[in-house]
Amino acid sequence: MKYKSIALAVLAAFTTAAHAAPAMMSVEWTAQACDAWNKDSTLTDGLADKWIKNNANRGYKIIHLYRTDCGEATQTEMKIEAKDGKAMCVYGGAVQNAKMDYAVDYTMHATTERWNEMGAGEYGPMKAMMFGRLKFAGPKVEAMTVMGPFETFLRLPGKIAGDKACPAK
Repeated sequence: MKYKSIALAVLAAFTTAAHAAPAMMSVEWTAQACDAWNKDSTLTDGLADKWIKNNANRGYKIIHLYRTDCGEATQTEMKIEAKDGKAMCVYGGAVQNAKMDYAVDYTMHATTERWNEMGAGEYGPMKAMMFGRLKFAGPKVEAMTVMGPFETFLRLPGKIAGDKACPAK
């Protein structure tokens, strides 16, 4: 009976670990954000025109994300390409493009608390940028022209489960 109890406890621990949410903005979380992007027409259709075409003739845009309190070394990356008339996320995970072209690419970071607030829809990108809650490098004028999709993007932390622990560096 004692062994059965121990075995059940071990099994429960593994089951819980297997279903635990990845750390918010980790490599695993960013892969899920990429999938969520592709399922949201506000992002895929709303960014399919001028936004995705501003890509320095590379055919893609890069977005780097991280939680300020976890450090810049925990950045992850999303790669967005034009496909079939839509802005599609083709990669979400570890940084593959370290060199950013801020005429077309974006780096965004905020504290965990602020990402959670934006994810919950407490405020959108305008307030986040005006009050310095979201730190942002990239084409700001371009971002201002796509506020609806930008707000949808900032809501991803509220749609994708993420653990509050910092991602591994």
